[in-house]
Amino acid sequence: MKTLGLLLVALLSISGISGVDRNNFKTCDQSGFCKRLRALKPEKSQYSLNVDTVIVHGNVLSAEVVTVDTESEKKTVLWHYALKLSALADGTFRVELDEADPLYPRYRTQLALDGEPKPDGLKLVSNEQGKLTLINSQGHKVIITSEPLKFEFLDLAGDVAVVLNENSQLLVEPLRVRREKEDETAWSENFKSHHDSKPRGNEAVSLDISFPDADHVYGIPEHTDKFSLRTTSSGEPYRLYNLDVFEYELDSRMAIYGAVPVLYSHGAKRSAAVFWHNSAETWVDVVNYADGTVVSSLVNLVTGGHKRRVDARFMSESGIIDAFVMLGPSPSDVFRQYATLTGPAPIPPKFSLAYHQSRWNYVDEADVRGVDDNFDAHDIPADVVWLDIEYTDRKKYFTWDAEKFPHPAEMVANLTAKGRKLVVIIDPHIKREAGYFLHEDATDNGYYVKDKDGKDYEGWCWPGSSSYLDFFNPVVSKYYAERYRFENFPGTSKDVHIWNDMNEPSVFNGPEITMPKDCRHYKPPQDGQDGLASFWEHRHVHNEYGLWNIRATHDGMRLRSDHKYRPFILTRSTFAGTQRYAAVWTGDNAAEWGFLAVSVPMCLSLAASGVSFCGSDVGGFFKYPEAELMTRWYQAGAFQAFFRAHSHIETKRREPWLYDPATAALLRDANRRRYALIDYWYTLFYEHSIDKLPVMRPLFQHYPKEEETFTIDDQYLLGDKLLVRPVVEPGVSSVKVYLPGAASHTLWYDVDTYQAHAAAGWLNQPVTISKIPVYQRGGSIVPRKERVRRSSALMADDPYTLIVALDHNKTAHGSLYIDDGETYEYRNNKYIYAKIAFEPNVMTYTFVNDQASYPTRSWVERIVIAGIKTPPKTAKLNQGDKQVPLQMTLHKGNDVLVIRKPGAIMALSWSIAFSY
Repeated sequence: MKTLGLLLVALLSISGISGVDRNNFKTCDQSGFCKRLRALKPEKSQYSLNVDTVIVHGNVLSAEVVTVDTESEKKTVLWHYALKLSALADGTFRVELDEADPLYPRYRTQLALDGEPKPDGLKLVSNEQGKLTLINSQGHKVIITSEPLKFEFLDLAGDVAVVLNENSQLLVEPLRVRREKEDETAWSENFKSHHDSKPRGNEAVSLDISFPDADHVYGIPEHTDKFSLRTTSSGEPYRLYNLDVFEYELDSRMAIYGAVPVLYSHGAKRSAAVFWHNSAETWVDVVNYADGTVVSSLVNLVTGGHKRRVDARFMSESGIIDAFVMLGPSPSDVFRQYATLTGPAPIPPKFSLAYHQSRWNYVDEADVRGVDDNFDAHDIPADVVWLDIEYTDRKKYFTWDAEKFPHPAEMVANLTAKGRKLVVIIDPHIKREAGYFLHEDATDNGYYVKDKDGKDYEGWCWPGSSSYLDFFNPVVSKYYAERYRFENFPGTSKDVHIWNDMNEPSVFNGPEITMPKDCRHYKPPQDGQDGLASFWEHRHVHNEYGLWNIRATHDGMRLRSDHKYRPFILTRSTFAGTQRYAAVWTGDNAAEWGFLAVSVPMCLSLAASGVSFCGSDVGGFFKYPEAELMTRWYQAGAFQAFFRAHSHIETKRREPWLYDPATAALLRDANRRRYALIDYWYTLFYEHSIDKLPVMRPLFQHYPKEEETFTIDDQYLLGDKLLVRPVVEPGVSSVKVYLPGAASHTLWYDVDTYQAHAAAGWLNQPVTISKIPVYQRGGSIVPRKERVRRSSALMADDPYTLIVALDHNKTAHGSLYIDDGETYEYRNNKYIYAKIAFEPNVMTYTFVNDQASYPTRSWVERIVIAGIKTPPKTAKLNQGDKQVPLQMTLHKGNDVLVIRKPGAIMALSWSIAFSY
């Protein structure tokens, strides 16, 4: 949202700047620990395992690791460290390395994991000649070399899949007491006019990771780079540090709003992954030996030619070494293994998967009413209207502007009468104004983040002088959650949902537009800990701050309805685990073709990293999209999980009906396409909550041997049934599309014409302004609702059309999930999850859980069977004690059979028998 906007222009005198001002943000050379660690490239690691200390108990190996003064003949031990290697379920291992007796406790990231990981068995099978071999219950092996310390993780075939510390870049800078007259460098740092006091001194950690046999690596969002990550040796590393970057730029490794430190590798042989469990500022170097860079070329020269391998290195300012190694072996396996650690997204309320209309700002209640009415007047479906910061009483959250929004409850009721919802923004900065209840409570009770001197930290954001709630304190989070109660936020109801923006946190006058690193956060009190041991610094927790913010919001949204209704929350700050609480959007983009194009790899990267509920501001936040760009953006947005149009306060209004009639009709058609598939989207998110697989998927996830798919990031799969290739180029009459699956004789059906294409790699697909290429995979069944109404709620009991796309065996399978769309009653078996199957002689609709049911009034009004060469002569519906002959129509030109009005009731199982 409005990243720095008008207020920052005034505050920082950046008027006239177009695009990101790089001077506001650090390079690696300006980040003390990155410059220090990146230059550290020892020939041999100082770290050694003391094999005499090894203990294996349950699923854990524990041992002492020491660093040795390699320049001393006596090899004097410098520091002692505690090592834990844990075997976890599902082919995952965890490696933790901490100081054995740190001067102060080192921070361990708290909220990313979805509970304690499930343990697996671990057995020590050999300890010979300085090498330990361990095996888990599934047969994965770990070989630990004691000197220098190295970890090799072997897949079930016995091949090395991941190596830690092969390049000797493991480092844990020990905490120590400052020596008298010591150089200031280790104890403070300056950037522009900002001074970071660094009271604990240097405390960085680093680890190198090698992926043998890998062709590419992916993940570590959020960046505007390609989905397949590129070698960084000739430039900046990828940076993970949640920041409010004004008019962020394309094709960049700069930090922006999100930081999810998971890295996936893939090659034709296997997939693997490492999750770097650390919430401090982090930089990641990547070297792909096959990409032709100077570094990789030298390596290839030494190794005798092309080497399939990718190396990476994580460098964080603080914390401990805490790395999860996931051994796949398939892409779906590693995506699932990571989502098992950090949790899947819960089933969202159904409306949130429909279309959202937003702007900074709809100015008053009359404006909201006008927008709402115009969707109906122009027959465009919409589910949500959004309000940005101007709805508040002078930027004070949990309040309303009494002049512009004097009757919020009535305004909400007008929307909900049509099945629509309202989303309002609540940012974490709190206006410092006497008499404002939230500020008074926070001041009186010590709820704010403290500065380095222990006083309430004061920065600048939209309200002007602001302070920031310290959500790490459970008392503060509970207090904040209770602000969402209906009695504490008058005018709201169960149909008002929340947008948490600016929660990186954004601080307009702070270093890099965020909070100083030496600010202080709550730490649970422990006996004997005072001084520096009694609080965490912001440097330790920065990337987690937004996660604690949205968790408190999520708690409050559930609390307000006694845990009956599912909340919808949108967040800008993103970290590992964000998906458990909120959807994410790609921030303050611009109305340019490049930003439309990059929305695909950005959301692909986030989805692979656990955050499936992703989208971009349709049309671009900054600037004004002309008709063609706006059309293509709506068409693309209709096939991304979060579908919201949003724009800057200074841009020209751009609701769909404000374009010329031909363009408005195209925008209407894009929205209607989304609504026709709303139950498919809903089913995908239910299945994600169960199987933990991404909703939006890279092609190589399902076609892992097809090397052409490894770098494709301008098209993607929705589930395993739809292939989408948005048109992201201006003025084109055709686009290249890759149709995977030739080896399995896969067919792909154009969803508009039902024309079948045999998978044969690249296809030149003609397009018009009204078409983007979307294909349904042969062998799949997709549910649709063709009676599109003004909102998804009004379509709940409408009939279904089932699109059956046959494979070369003339079979197809699909699924459908139905519940009430808003409560948690599905946990009490009040839902339907059905499998739909088609074979030449019979089509069946059966429930996966016979104990579950839902009284839907939906029925089947049409079945479309594409790819049918020999049509049946008769079809008969069997449901309960009913047997009903059905009418069929064959469209010979495209081999499509239509069964009209079979009338099958979706609340009961049924079958259709065919005879030939």
